[in-house]
Amino acid sequence: MKEIKRDVYLNKIIEKRENGLIKIITGIRRCGKSYLLDPLFKNYLLESGVKEDHIIKLDLDERKNNKFLDPDQLDQYIRDLIKDNDQYFLILDEIQKVEDFESVLNGFLHIRNLDVYVTGSNSKFLSSDIITEFRGRGDEVRIHPLSFSEFYSAFNGTKEEAWEQYIVYGGLPRILSFKNEVEKSEYLKNLFEKTYLDDIVERNNVQRVDVLDAVVNILASSIGSLTNPNKLSNTFESSGFKDVSVNTITSYINYLQDSFLIEKATRYDVKGKKYIQTPYKFYFSDIGLRNCRLNFRQQEETHIMENIIFNELLYRGYNVDVGVVEIREGDDKKQVEVDFVCNQYNKRYYIQSALSLPTREKTIQEERPLMNIPDNFKKIIVVKDDIKSWISEEGISIVGLKEFLLNPNSMDL
Repeated sequence: MKEIKRDVYLNKIIEKRENGLIKIITGIRRCGKSYLLDPLFKNYLLESGVKEDHIIKLDLDERKNNKFLDPDQLDQYIRDLIKDNDQYFLILDEIQKVEDFESVLNGFLHIRNLDVYVTGSNSKFLSSDIITEFRGRGDEVRIHPLSFSEFYSAFNGTKEEAWEQYIVYGGLPRILSFKNEVEKSEYLKNLFEKTYLDDIVERNNVQRVDVLDAVVNILASSIGSLTNPNKLSNTFESSGFKDVSVNTITSYINYLQDSFLIEKATRYDVKGKKYIQTPYKFYFSDIGLRNCRLNFRQQEETHIMENIIFNELLYRGYNVDVGVVEIREGDDKKQVEVDFVCNQYNKRYYIQSALSLPTREKTIQEERPLMNIPDNFKKIIVVKDDIKSWISEEGISIVGLKEFLLNPNSMDL
């Protein structure tokens, strides 16, 4: 397997080097957090002149390091390795295995020539917990499964072959090492059941595992659809589930979000410049995990494409909402949707996802919500077809999906 290039995240970590904060690498399990720090970041440090003995790396899930799960032993061991006043770099993998790890890390902040990087991948190390614990002293770098460009960079085959694999099995890095479809599907199913869901059940003391399973299945089968706990509660009632409260459903959705399995997209009234709190949409952080949950049955290209575009926008660092635009039809008003409103600093883009634009009528239909937005920010329609990018009569950019995903400048063509 070729080396997986994760330059976007590597550069983020490099930018945070020696900033006086604990660098906390978070993200769904098996998305490549450890690989990012070693070998990628470690090799960068070595190439930039850092001595090998000034990089301290400890895998706390290895049996040989069990003694360092004691916080006092870990603390003393690290301090004993610092022999001079030169800069040291500490990489701790699976830090959540250490009892009272928060106080250990806070202690390391007082060592002026120690730069600390940590990962954790079970449910005791969720971003919501970490942000609370290290408010003002931690610097989080959120890692996602492989984008299509990262996946393709390490894939042995054509762009089309890579895409066919990616839309089915997703972007967890290990997928690239399997030789056949059976291995890939079994890996994803076992990971979902034995790692992600077991983590959620254990951490949150989930009593109704059957309800948690059902919530996952409903969300997987309705990616990109508007929903909320009340709607889900009605679905449960019609399916014969008894005594499932809206509060229970809300809690289970929150658990799935906290474990990075799903992402929430809130609706935004573009003209009114305000958020609409409910309903909202959910997308899976990895499309392969979503597909395996449905036994690879519901393979609707429209929804899968929309989910992948959403994940790509998060990978590029945008805050992503679902746009709502009010338009007039004669004397009536109606609300139409813009798939994604993307914000990053002073930049904004409006993006529609469409399988194809075979006719002028279909083009007008997709353009209509965008044309009713009263500002001059860039407006883009992404289509599945491999096309040469062009500008419509109304000034809207039309971009092919693979170019959109593979070209880092595709939003500014």
